[in-house]
Amino acid sequence: MKRSLLVAAALAACGPAAYAQTVTVYGIVDVAVEHLSNVAPSGKSLTRMPGLTGSVPSRLGFRGTEDLGDGLKALFTLEMGMSMDSGVLNQGGRGWGRQAFVGLSGGWGTVTLGRQYTMVFLGNGDADVMGPNTIGISSLDNYFPNARYDNSIAYRGTFSGLTIGAMYSLGRDAVNAGPSPAGTNCGGENAADKKACLGTSFMLKYDSPTWGAALASDSNRGGAGAFAGLTTSDRKDTRTLFNGYVRFSGIKVGGGYMTRKNDGSATTPKSELTYLGLSYPATPQVTLDAQLSQLKFKSSPNKATLIAARASYGFSRRTTVYASLGQMDNSGTLAQSVSGAAAGGTPAGGESQSGLAVGIRHVF
Repeated sequence: MKRSLLVAAALAACGPAAYAQTVTVYGIVDVAVEHLSNVAPSGKSLTRMPGLTGSVPSRLGFRGTEDLGDGLKALFTLEMGMSMDSGVLNQGGRGWGRQAFVGLSGGWGTVTLGRQYTMVFLGNGDADVMGPNTIGISSLDNYFPNARYDNSIAYRGTFSGLTIGAMYSLGRDAVNAGPSPAGTNCGGENAADKKACLGTSFMLKYDSPTWGAALASDSNRGGAGAFAGLTTSDRKDTRTLFNGYVRFSGIKVGGGYMTRKNDGSATTPKSELTYLGLSYPATPQVTLDAQLSQLKFKSSPNKATLIAARASYGFSRRTTVYASLGQMDNSGTLAQSVSGAAAGGTPAGGESQSGLAVGIRHVF
């Protein structure tokens, strides 16, 4: 349950220009224990408590709005990610690494400035039934739960079900926490190279009560010292995503297709990721989710196929226990782990791996 504080700013002494402000404190505490088979180099199993996610990443946040009159509002969000196994901050140790932005909104939409989710992240949420689960499409591409830009200007507006979004980053990520999407060492804002570390993102998304579809793309330029081979501003890593979902009788079916062209890879720059999943509310307390996803590279035997399933039991609106099960099959030299919840734990190249995670989530 979110805790809101209503600031009574419209006091007589303050005059008619003062308005009410609402600030909400919220969070998620989510911890899992997972067991992975066939971990390289020994081939033995590994049991661990991962720090990045369970069913969703843990967080603490503050969200606020102020009514400025005539339909105009000011807004802000400050949100930190927490590693529940050790208590440290995620996103490269940033104090507000998940979100940190301020902006204005009205009938024309919302403009925000700061560190924010990209449009690929926002466009993927409804079609991906597993979300940022420890076993899900983030096991194939860990960009999905980490798709954020520093130094960004964003616009979003929704009109009769159609959402239009665009984003521009002057320097997408200054934190050295890699090589990992949690920090890519590409700060930008460089007078000597104005293209360095720029990020551009867009989204078109339509939602109705029974179905929805989205088209989104993120294009990330490199810079000196950046990770993942993007060491010059002429190199780009571009993901383009199309997805959709339908709802019927309480069931949701969602799927998507993403192409990627990564100039930072000398051998396999082009890849495709597809996924198809189903979410079924078996009872008011029990939800069953399943998803099949695959990552493959053009002109390469490298391929990974993941089968994932999850059962969740809700004790209340705030407290849920869950169990996730998955099987990752790698081909060629690819070594994707069945778990996207922590670094390490991968199998040897071309080998398969199974995983089981059991956890609890509390929302406040």
